[in-house]
Amino acid sequence: MKIAYFDCFSGISGDMCLGAIVDAGVSLQKLKKELKKIPIGGYGIRAKKVKRAGFSATKVNVIKQSTVRSQKLEVRRWKNIEKIIRNSSLSQEIKQKGLHIFKRIFEAEARVHGEAFDNVHLHELGDIDCLIDIFGTIIGLDMLGAEKVYSSPVNLGSGSVKTEHGILPVPAPATAEILRGAPIYSTDISFELTTPTGAALLKELSSGFVSIPSMTIQEVGSGAGSKDFKDRPNVLRLFVGDQLSKGLQDGEKATVIETNIDDMNPQVYEYVMEKLFKTGALDVFLTQVLMKKGRPGIKLTVLCKEADRERLIRIIMKETTTIGLRIYEVKRAVLQREIKLVDTEFGKVRVKFSRLGDEILKAIPEYEDCKRIAKRLKIPLVEIMKRISISPKA
Repeated sequence: MKIAYFDCFSGISGDMCLGAIVDAGVSLQKLKKELKKIPIGGYGIRAKKVKRAGFSATKVNVIKQSTVRSQKLEVRRWKNIEKIIRNSSLSQEIKQKGLHIFKRIFEAEARVHGEAFDNVHLHELGDIDCLIDIFGTIIGLDMLGAEKVYSSPVNLGSGSVKTEHGILPVPAPATAEILRGAPIYSTDISFELTTPTGAALLKELSSGFVSIPSMTIQEVGSGAGSKDFKDRPNVLRLFVGDQLSKGLQDGEKATVIETNIDDMNPQVYEYVMEKLFKTGALDVFLTQVLMKKGRPGIKLTVLCKEADRERLIRIIMKETTTIGLRIYEVKRAVLQREIKLVDTEFGKVRVKFSRLGDEILKAIPEYEDCKRIAKRLKIPLVEIMKRISISPKA
């Protein structure tokens, strides 16, 4: 499977995405031809080679012509953006991706300004170049053949940024809202490295924020940011190539939270586990252990995503007798999984199919469906599960 990986060590913006895509080998002329399917005019696109801290990169600029001034305000509300996208002759898949990205931006702006979604009026993002940056990136990734997109954790920069709402801290409120749940960090660069457009592209297109996946690199592109820092390259790197894992999603980061408990009523564990799962835990399990002075105890282990860590820690601290936790990061490898409704002699049953690339390795009926059928028909659960057993080739 061909994948694309954005290395956001110097943040990400819409024009940096376009630059990286063109630098990775996408023809600017072909990109322009596709973008003409969007019913807007009065702009041009130029690409040129530049240097950032001594390293070569491609800078792509959207040049607005005078005739675009009358259009500028018309693309600042959701109804206008939606109309333009739906009236385009782009493929339905590309239209939907673009609509989702813009919807994410409008939702973020609505939350940070306390406005109704339909009343949100974009400022810096409501211009023609935002449409070109977003759809140019979507179309370019499609031209590169990327079936999945991944990203590194995102560098936000620091300091402040001047906007139509005044001087705001970095990250801008909309950027912070869009990046909820994503791994971020800040360096000593006093500059807005990640824009709302770049953040929205990542959150909508990326399948995960991970270290560089195991892959055979075929293309590398560097998209230049607007500012040239003297001590570090202000570029967005894009790696495109074949994923080596052939469907095994390795390198995915997770957090382990664990604690040893020897003084809690065992009846409490079921309640705690249920609450942890509802709050986002990927797995929760108990292990019998021998503690100091030979006391029997239970080790509670929780596997979770980084974004859910603090909420899960609060639950464990409040709902159990523990006074301390161990927390560490791990990598996990998982098969690609999907759940399908399958016709059986008992009716439709959900079945979880696990794949390694194109090969289905496992097909397991959902336990809750089997339990429901067993209770309804008064047939032993083990018999139901045996009769529903499905070949992975199904």
